[in-house]
Amino acid sequence: MKLIEPTMEYDQQIQAFRREYLKYGESMDGSSSLRKFEKTQEWLDQIEALTTQYIYVREEDDKVVGVIQIRHRFNEFLEKYAGHIGYCVCPSERRKGYATQMLSRVLPECKRLGIDDVLVCCLADNEASRRTILSNNGIYESKVFEPRSQSWIERYWIHLSR
Repeated sequence: MKLIEPTMEYDQQIQAFRREYLKYGESMDGSSSLRKFEKTQEWLDQIEALTTQYIYVREEDDKVVGVIQIRHRFNEFLEKYAGHIGYCVCPSERRKGYATQMLSRVLPECKRLGIDDVLVCCLADNEASRRTILSNNGIYESKVFEPRSQSWIERYWIHLSR
């Protein structure tokens, strides 16, 4: 597996990932709104200024199995409900440990960016994401209600300086 910054070299794989998510009708957390972009270059242009974005590629078949992003700065929503990191794994590739691996691999990049205390959030009913965060030394802080989606969100901190 390799965690790489997305480029047009992966245009077809990125769009295949996007299409699978659209087919399942799920949110694409950690993708910087990839669902809105039919053209990969437009998505790449949008993410350049806002986040550090990665795709997670299975080397044997070059398939994009997940995406993960580091949000450098918070707005009010990110600070309360989303955190520094967002990620998602292709529905057909879940339960293979990819989310845990992706999160583990981006934490050193957070440290390099000067983010020593990393906030990672998940839906309260998302047991898989909770396990991913806990597997990466996440420490539970609190549960908050997000009114727009009418969802309970769990907040976890991963302390990199310890």
